[in-house]
Amino acid sequence: MENTPPSTLAPTTPASKTWKERIKGINKLFAITVVLPTTLGVLYYGLIASDVYVSESRFVVRSARQQTQTSVVGALLQGTGFTQAQNDTYPVIDYIQSRDALRTLNANDYIRNTYSKEGDFISRFHTFYDGSFEALWKYYGKNIVTVTLDPTSSITTLQTRAYSATDAERINSRLINVSEELVNKLNARAASDTIQFAQGQVELAAEKSKAAAAALAAYRSSHTVFDPDKQSALQLQQVTALQAQLFAAQSQLTQLQTVSPQNPQVPVLTAYIETVKKQIQAATGDVTGGQNSLAQKAAAYERLQLDSDFADKQLAAALTAVQGARAEAEKKQLYLEVLVQPNTPDIALEPERIRGILAIFCVGMIAWAVLTLLIASIREHQD
Repeated sequence: MENTPPSTLAPTTPASKTWKERIKGINKLFAITVVLPTTLGVLYYGLIASDVYVSESRFVVRSARQQTQTSVVGALLQGTGFTQAQNDTYPVIDYIQSRDALRTLNANDYIRNTYSKEGDFISRFHTFYDGSFEALWKYYGKNIVTVTLDPTSSITTLQTRAYSATDAERINSRLINVSEELVNKLNARAASDTIQFAQGQVELAAEKSKAAAAALAAYRSSHTVFDPDKQSALQLQQVTALQAQLFAAQSQLTQLQTVSPQNPQVPVLTAYIETVKKQIQAATGDVTGGQNSLAQKAAAYERLQLDSDFADKQLAAALTAVQGARAEAEKKQLYLEVLVQPNTPDIALEPERIRGILAIFCVGMIAWAVLTLLIASIREHQD
């Protein structure tokens, strides 16, 4: 039997696969959902993405408060006299994120030119697509400014992003300045409103005081009375004196009639007694008599006097309130204190290139797994 050469019996080994065959062997779904996005991410973050510099500052809004120090211990516990005004921080944050703040920053198209002419073609502000102010404001809130408030410490952190360290620091400093201007404006408005209200109360109280004084003067002139109480006291003193004279005359008349009834002084004393009685009756009538008596005039006079005194007290209280409002207006009600000044960053903190690439890869893997399971489920139902 003829021996066959070993070379003819051994199976032939396939040739090594070319790179095209290897590419074809890759799962197309995996390539689309994972390989391609990750490759594009590596290209963008590695070669295209521009450096972004972040400038950070921190500030707190405080308000002065009135303290009632009842003891030395209470005064020590109450602290320095300033309280954190967390509720007053929200208007500042809202203003920083507003169109008004952007309009102030964008003087001479500074923001528009800075973010449309610098940076890579993906992250920059695209004026050719939509160059409106509204689009710039959306870009401003999404890519330029970030404001966060710590509810525990009431410290606000302001971050600004730019394609150069100088621009990032300049925008942050400008935002701090306009925020402080806003706080001062709120203080001025509150002080103005307070003083204006207090001044209005003074004018109203002054008008009431003048009207009450005029009514009292008119009553005195029309009823010929100055002060019924004092006038009544004088009239009663006069009645008392007349009654003393009457008693003396009556005693003298009684003695004359007893000793010498025919004395010529008896008719004189009798006439004198009658005259004194008429005077007493007239004086008593002026005090407690009819409608024109001092007693009748006293009721209306006291009412007018009470109105006048009350109006004067209201005027005095309003003047005191004005002085207090002016003194309060001289002090700042709110204070914006910068705890950390805006810095000029040394290195670019964004974009986070490795993190971005890993995020794209993880999202691609999740999408690939979900789509694979979905396709397998569909095929299973078809079979």
